[in-house]
Amino acid sequence: QVQLEESGGGLVQIGGSLKLSCSVSGSRFSLIAMGWYRQAPGKERELVAAISVGGSTNYEDSVKGRFTISRDNSKNSIYLRMNSLKPEDTAVYYCNALYYSGTHYVPIWDHWGQGTQVTVSS
Repeated sequence: QVQLEESGGGLVQIGGSLKLSCSVSGSRFSLIAMGWYRQAPGKERELVAAISVGGSTNYEDSVKGRFTISRDNSKNSIYLRMNSLKPEDTAVYYCNALYYSGTHYVPIWDHWGQGTQVTVSS
């Protein structure tokens, strides 16, 4: 069974930076697109960054220019570098594999990891 483990979150001031990590086990990691989602209190989970098998990236508009997604297939891991953090970035961040439906990305795995909390305060 696939296991996802997110880490790297924490409390940071406005304008600060964090780097999140997601390790994946039990899957042919190098053959799948991956993404970072986040869920803020009272809001639906949203995809903020995606990376294809070949390394192409896509970002949700509010994080473009501030977040960078990357992957290391040798470590079965993806990362999210977050700069210039804002209070609205506060959320629990999750990773998942992605399937492109033709119009948008869809998470592949039904189960999610425990996520990692990011809190941006003034």
